[in-house]
Amino acid sequence: MLSLRVSTTAQLSPAVESLLAAERHISSLTVLRGASVQPLGDVFIADIPRERANLLVDQLRALDVHREGTIALNPVDTWISQAGYTVEEQAPGQGADAVVWAEVTERAYDDSELNWTYISFMILATLLASVAILTDSTIVLIGAMVLGPEFVPIAALGLALVRKRPMLLRQALRTLIYGFAISIAFTTLIAIILNVTNIVDFGELNSARPGTSFIYNVNWWSLAVALIAGAAGVLSLTSSKGSGLIGVFISVTTIPASGNIALGLAYGMWSQVLGSSAQLIVNITGMAIAGWLTLVLQQKLWKSPIQVKARPTPRQRADQ
Repeated sequence: MLSLRVSTTAQLSPAVESLLAAERHISSLTVLRGASVQPLGDVFIADIPRERANLLVDQLRALDVHREGTIALNPVDTWISQAGYTVEEQAPGQGADAVVWAEVTERAYDDSELNWTYISFMILATLLASVAILTDSTIVLIGAMVLGPEFVPIAALGLALVRKRPMLLRQALRTLIYGFAISIAFTTLIAIILNVTNIVDFGELNSARPGTSFIYNVNWWSLAVALIAGAAGVLSLTSSKGSGLIGVFISVTTIPASGNIALGLAYGMWSQVLGSSAQLIVNITGMAIAGWLTLVLQQKLWKSPIQVKARPTPRQRADQ
């Protein structure tokens, strides 16, 4: 269930009220007349099933409410309402499958923005990946993958194509390019300093590394893993039941590859630089394509949602 809040001008208020009053899948509707100061007008609060969010948002946008006022959607974690149970049962499709495009797009804009927090996480993750490579530690490498924040910008590439958002596409590309470039350059500088001062012995880079050698060895499995990871990550971002951590863990070999590129640049190991660069490109491309295809499929499926709700009756749920 979602809570829809609309702040609109007095001129648009009658049209908004008529639209919301005619929507049979709204379980409750509150009108606060004159409650909005900016813009000067009314506030509408409605409880709606997640499955109906896209249609209502599109209808409100058609009235230009988003230009004159505000449309806000907030999840309702706990609710007890006989009317709410009824409208949710009647709404076509499953709430967990519903992709609320406004919600996903807003998150993509926020999390793919290039800022100091993003750059800091990229640098820390790349440094940690470099330590993992030097020690051939898969456990530390997983920690670096968890720390990396790059998955949402990668997913945003596919979302921008599906939703036709060129600004989001440019923002995500800029964030990815600058994020990897800065983190690799910083880690390379640190590696050079450590080598010159003899603080760390980098001779182990030339030895066998069974735990981390996959980072610079590209094969068809690299693409397969990237495709699966990209699809799983996008599903976690768009589903109401998806775990937010999936989008973090799903970074796959992007951060490890950037760490190995930095070490290779610092010590002239060009074969590893080339192999890790190829691994980075394959992973980003594979995840972006898988994310795009997943979003296209979700968009097509949701146009004809299947009613397969096998739930207790509203009265049974209300009494539990």
